[in-house]
Amino acid sequence: MQLIESILAESAEVAALRRDIHAHPELCFEEQRTSELIARTLGDWGIPVHRGLAKTGVVGIVKNGNSPRAVGLRADIDALPMTEHNTFAHASKHAGKMHACGHDGHTAMLLGAARHLAKHRNFDGTVYLIFQPAEEGGGGAREMIREGLFDRFPMEAVFGMHNWPGMAVGQFAIKNGPCFASSNEFKIVIRGKGAHAAMPHNGIDPVPVACQMVQAFQTIITRNKRPIDAGVISVTMIHTGEATNVVPESCEIQGTVRTFTLEVLDLIEQRMQEIARHTAAAFGCECEFEFSRNYPPTINHPAETEFVRGVMADLVGAGNVQEFEPTMGAEDFSYFLLEKPGAYFLIGNGDGSHREGGHGMGPCMLHNPSYDFNDDLLPLGATLWVRLAEMWLNTAR
Repeated sequence: MQLIESILAESAEVAALRRDIHAHPELCFEEQRTSELIARTLGDWGIPVHRGLAKTGVVGIVKNGNSPRAVGLRADIDALPMTEHNTFAHASKHAGKMHACGHDGHTAMLLGAARHLAKHRNFDGTVYLIFQPAEEGGGGAREMIREGLFDRFPMEAVFGMHNWPGMAVGQFAIKNGPCFASSNEFKIVIRGKGAHAAMPHNGIDPVPVACQMVQAFQTIITRNKRPIDAGVISVTMIHTGEATNVVPESCEIQGTVRTFTLEVLDLIEQRMQEIARHTAAAFGCECEFEFSRNYPPTINHPAETEFVRGVMADLVGAGNVQEFEPTMGAEDFSYFLLEKPGAYFLIGNGDGSHREGGHGMGPCMLHNPSYDFNDDLLPLGATLWVRLAEMWLNTAR
């Protein structure tokens, strides 16, 4: 493993920054303290910053030489609305908020890389350090683009990295094409006619209508789309009724849809709407159907994927670069990849044995109240960012 010596020497300081961020989690578009910490730290290292994109976003700018070429490196900075079970010294100080996905570590890895890039500038061109807010459901990437990220900071390509529990420290994973799914939500309100439960013939019961819909939705997955195309419909909420002896007037169904392609998503949305409206009509009910498209699928670009794979192999050896198995989880880095070539990849976070005394009893998995980022990754992740930027800008294209 070819770690950069200066990054290793400064790893304790970067780890302290990571733990400070972990102890002070902030939710999407509220990352004021985190944003200030990032901007102040970059400024102390002589790196110009631009603030305010998507409210709390920060872009650091490291230039060298005369080349107009530029590359973007992205880290997400927001936390999750959940209560931490850990009690070690750097546990969350804010009830109901926690860095349970490792964005604190992602930020620290990019800060570690920024310090080295600013000191040594072993490249010809510009590295844009993108600290993005509101990944956890807020669409911060989309908002940064809308507010001119790629117009103000023109770059050839953009790259992102996420820690992955269960994959060994010292390993990376990447895949060409779709790697994270689209994330979408639906809400269906079935309106019938209330009645006494002992005299249901006087009303129109929306509950069996909802049951019919939920069952029928699965035929879209098994009978409408091609078996080789991935797609998931999950009904996760059904709300109805206030008393056991009353036929309710309405029933509400909510849930999510995940796909790797927009074509499958179009099909699922169309068929769900048709099934919902016609099933309701068959029982004499009215139906309100809402379908919200949140994050598009994250689709890596072929040339950029192979470039990153090569950088990883040089750093940790080809045997430690895995083929990432796609997940139905979602990631708003997808918005960046719709606008620019690039790739999104994983760094192993280990099995949880790195956690200090005082950690919760649960597993060290993403979005788990006992999670903690592995500080052993910081020099490895920072080294990868540096080598990626240097090789991108110093290689003719």
